[in-house]
Amino acid sequence: MTIKNDQTYIDKVLKGDTNAYAFLVEKYKVMVYSLAVKMLNNKEEAEEVSQDTFVKAYKNLAKFEGKSKFSTWLYKITYRNCLDAIKKNSVRYTITDINEITFNQIQATETILDGIERDERSKIINDCLQKLPEEERTILWLFYYQELSLKEIIEVTELSEANVKVKLHRARKHLLTIVKKNVEPEIINHYGRK
Repeated sequence: MTIKNDQTYIDKVLKGDTNAYAFLVEKYKVMVYSLAVKMLNNKEEAEEVSQDTFVKAYKNLAKFEGKSKFSTWLYKITYRNCLDAIKKNSVRYTITDINEITFNQIQATETILDGIERDERSKIINDCLQKLPEEERTILWLFYYQELSLKEIIEVTELSEANVKVKLHRARKHLLTIVKKNVEPEIINHYGRK
């Protein structure tokens, strides 16, 4: 129903009803902005990218073929705009060595997280997510928070299926190394040493 509804408004815009585009902007502005914030980690820059995304989508609306959902097409435009902004700003992230992490360390970290209150755990995970490189943070966010399928992530990022799976796996491991480094001191500070 949503896809048909979107297509109705897209058709109206293509026939000259520019006011119909406001419906699409209103419907997807939070989605676009959320992706931009997750990738750029900067609210002002995310607002600029969001506006640019809707301008580009409007100008290229005739190129939308309807083979995917309109939201997926918008994600793709947003993703590319964010990558352009990142390149422009030359933001560099340090990569933690993820090959050092063991299964026992993963289980220990998950056990610690289970013992933390839900709100506190959510804040810790979000803070740790912000420390990931933008591509890893984005892929995890699209998969877990936006619940995009692998097929949709492949379409948005234009990466191969194998590449998305590898990046998703590495991003999970990388996030766990960051969580481990950040949670253990937090637990010690919160609960004290034994």
